[in-house]
Amino acid sequence: MSQLRTFQAILWRDVFVTGRELPSFLAQVIIQPFFILFIFAKVLGDIGYVQDDFAQVLLPGIIAMNGFLGALQNTTLPLVLDFSWTREIEDRLLAPISIPLVAVEKIVFGAIRGFFAAVLMVPVGFVMLDVSWAWEGIPGALLVIVLGCLAGGAVGLVIGTSVPARRVNVMFAVILTPLLFTGSSQFPWRSLSDDLLWFKVICALNPLTYVSEGMRAELVPSVPHIPLPIVLLVLVIAIAGFGGLGLRGFMKRALD
Repeated sequence: MSQLRTFQAILWRDVFVTGRELPSFLAQVIIQPFFILFIFAKVLGDIGYVQDDFAQVLLPGIIAMNGFLGALQNTTLPLVLDFSWTREIEDRLLAPISIPLVAVEKIVFGAIRGFFAAVLMVPVGFVMLDVSWAWEGIPGALLVIVLGCLAGGAVGLVIGTSVPARRVNVMFAVILTPLLFTGSSQFPWRSLSDDLLWFKVICALNPLTYVSEGMRAELVPSVPHIPLPIVLLVLVIAIAGFGGLGLRGFMKRALD
């Protein structure tokens, strides 16, 4: 019970710090997806380069992208700094809580920030674009985005315990950019033709694809999508698999 209270206290402390850094947090999670929506859906739609219903496809994908990558980045970057030469992680390790729970807290905190990043895009998208959703799918969409954020946090734990601080810039170019463009955020995975089979396979290996497809399955079911049970199963496997790998890396770095 005492460990649970300590876990909650550490998590609340991190959430409180986020509140104090709210302007920078909002800038981090809104600017890039805002311009993706504005250019790809609004501008290209108005000049006729994309179909009128493209916004229906894009908005759920951007929400998924913001949640998943927001959780990933907000888990990875603090970990990289904590394990840098300052060894700030030692303050957490000295708390009356087991080392694995410290790692779990990092995932949960990153997922919370990712969830808020995803939710923030909903009013932005509705103000900017002419979209309509199947509102009965909101509970399922919330479940998908929660699992997606936890999966993003688990992937972030793996990266954060593997990448040294001096390689952070390379990490963004080598890891985050491919994740962004192979996550089916800008297109339905089921619509990829056999001529792009190699790309379809790569996208299927990206957990973000299943978050994007799950959001479309619940909010715009008329768009071709991966069935929701498959989406949920893959996300649970991703959380368990990447979480286990990240925990091993965290234990190794923490005990060095």
